[in-house]
Amino acid sequence: MMYAANRILIIGFGDIGERLAKYLRPLIQSRHLQVTALVRKPERAIIARTYGVVPIVGDLADRHLLLRIAGLAQIIFHFAPPPNHGLFDSHTRNLLAALSRQSSKQPWMLPQRLIYISTTGVYGDCGGAAIDETRHIQPATDRAKRRVDAEAALYAWGMQSGVAMSVLRAPGIYAKDRLPIERLKNHTPALIAADDVYTNHIHADDLARAAWIAAARGLPNRVYNVVDDTDLKMGDYFDLVADHYQLPRAPRLSREALNANTNAPLSPAMLSFMSESRRIGNARLKRELGFQFQYPSVAEFLTRIDRQ
Repeated sequence: MMYAANRILIIGFGDIGERLAKYLRPLIQSRHLQVTALVRKPERAIIARTYGVVPIVGDLADRHLLLRIAGLAQIIFHFAPPPNHGLFDSHTRNLLAALSRQSSKQPWMLPQRLIYISTTGVYGDCGGAAIDETRHIQPATDRAKRRVDAEAALYAWGMQSGVAMSVLRAPGIYAKDRLPIERLKNHTPALIAADDVYTNHIHADDLARAAWIAAARGLPNRVYNVVDDTDLKMGDYFDLVADHYQLPRAPRLSREALNANTNAPLSPAMLSFMSESRRIGNARLKRELGFQFQYPSVAEFLTRIDRQ
């Protein structure tokens, strides 16, 4: 896939940013792409350089730095999370303010596209219903509300600036090094089937690829659910992983017993995940972006993992 726009900025060079850089490395090495990344830690800068990416150490709280990098790229991948507290995403708002200020002086320096990774948590609890992007959002946690704030700010900015902005709502991200192995080894309980919730999944490599494809084919101001074809409840997902690695399955408790359990207390974040049930469709992703999964389901990934 080739671009006339060959200057790229990755904001947030974590796992997904690194996987995107790895995917783009042939184009970087052939000088078809110039990729810069905003990284928070010096050690991440070292990793970025191994892919041919030019790192800039800083974060979205540094408004002066953002003004310096605002005109660097024609395509921006915004992978950085919101702040850890509050109901608003000041980080995303700082970025948009810098882009707007730069473009007010030099309009030609606006990016052509901006791709933002959000979360399917914005939908809240759907009672296990099958949903798509038309579902009304109802975030239940502050974490999800910060994502809603970011999405709203990006949508308004995209409409005003004319920049083609795409939001990718991602569910639980997994990979070979992002499976619940330690949870299983610690015998952390899951819910009994009657109380269990449906969860949604995406492999980290597929999420990185979806971001790249959205930069080429995504419709302006469009939301895409980037979820695979997995249709499992959370406990069944844990069982699938446990069986593959020949680990004991997680003990099952009722929701009442789980909330009262003091032997293996769960974090508030995990309890919130275990309170939201939804089955998210990916038809728009496939239809509009022509996306084909490298790993269509967790089960298929596990059957192939030992051959990699």
